[in-house]
Amino acid sequence: RYGDVGDGYEMGPKRQRVIDQGSSFYGTPPGSSFMYNPPPYSYIGQIPPFPVVRLHGLPFDCSEADIAEFFHGLDIVDILFVHKNGKFSGEAYCVLAYSIQVDFALQKNRQNIGRRYVEVFRCKRQEYYKAIANEVSDSHGGSPHRNISKAKSSDNGKESAEHTGVLRLRGLPFSASKDDIMDFFKDFVISEDSIHIIINSEGRPTGEAFMGFASAEDSKAAMSKDRKRLGNRYIELFPSTPEELDAAVSRSRSNISNNPKSSEEGKDSDEHSGVLRMRGLPFSAGKEDIIDFFKDFVLSEDSVHVMFNSGGRATGEAFVEFANAEDSKAAMTKDRMTLGSRYIELFPASFDELNDAASRAR
Repeated sequence: RYGDVGDGYEMGPKRQRVIDQGSSFYGTPPGSSFMYNPPPYSYIGQIPPFPVVRLHGLPFDCSEADIAEFFHGLDIVDILFVHKNGKFSGEAYCVLAYSIQVDFALQKNRQNIGRRYVEVFRCKRQEYYKAIANEVSDSHGGSPHRNISKAKSSDNGKESAEHTGVLRLRGLPFSASKDDIMDFFKDFVISEDSIHIIINSEGRPTGEAFMGFASAEDSKAAMSKDRKRLGNRYIELFPSTPEELDAAVSRSRSNISNNPKSSEEGKDSDEHSGVLRMRGLPFSAGKEDIIDFFKDFVLSEDSVHVMFNSGGRATGEAFVEFANAEDSKAAMTKDRMTLGSRYIELFPASFDELNDAASRAR
């Protein structure tokens, strides 16, 4: 492929992404059922352009997770945040897997992320290359959304960085729980209180977490898990500090307090629709196991929906439809009880959430 043509997967090595064959870094399966209007034209009989779009007007606390949600249903290969003088400019480039997806992405123009409407523009491969070059040469370091200096963001920097007993995790599945993280680091003695999953301003997990180890030696040894998989995502680890941890946890708590439905108090709300979301299931759990977990309630196999990722593996989540809202509220007494060796978290959910999750899991 030459010039401004080609698909987006070839960009993986340039941006240090580990892209599985035929799958997106952000976990959206190729061939997704797009929830948009048909594209205005196709590329029959001509070489398609390189699949990259530019976003303008992003919120300054925008994360990769927010953009992945904004373009839900599209296969995102890379997201590059643009900064000037060390500050986020409100712009980003998003590389998609296939040229045809640019047409769908452009239909999101002037739709909102949070309270900001975002402009989406068609652009060329050369503009994206130039943005990468500027990121590399910027004397202030990388995008503030990485929250680390360039030295620490490289593999060499990871090896030479000083360890304080704190690690930052990036690339977590959005459904990952503290139990999943403890299982990921099962060779180390850690507690739930030492794990801090970061929440964004919309009350959703960002895919990042901080965790404290018993000692600097343990956190250094735990770096052996860098780029290992948790579910269908590979996890990046970075040495961090107690100060970075405290700042991230403070921001996350502020976001949770502004989004009560994402907090523990949200579980006690009266807004029950008859649907519960289960999180932290053993990956081997089937519908019969879930029915047995809720054995005090009348359930059928058709009312249990186990979630699977693009690779056909269980995500550890499921949705359960009860006979009525009263039953789902009563079933919340099972919150944090164990199924097998795992404790299960329960959350009130809606039929829209169930249908959306089931659509993504197909």
